[in-house]
Amino acid sequence: MSEDAIEREVALLNRILFTVESAEKLSHCCECIDLNRRRLHHSRKQILLKLREHPPKPFVFLLNLN
Repeated sequence: MSEDAIEREVALLNRILFTVESAEKLSHCCECIDLNRRRLHHSRKQILLKLREHPPKPFVFLLNLN
């Protein structure tokens, strides 16, 4: 493969992964475990809030539902 073809493939993969790995899509297939408050969050809103916390708190985990 030429370098131009590789660059096109990488650009295409980046575009696909950017849409698939967004926070909105991630919140549909995960749940959030907050060990600090001893809570399990299932709602999309709560998961998005936990994902966007800055700086992230320790002992807050995302669990894939697959």
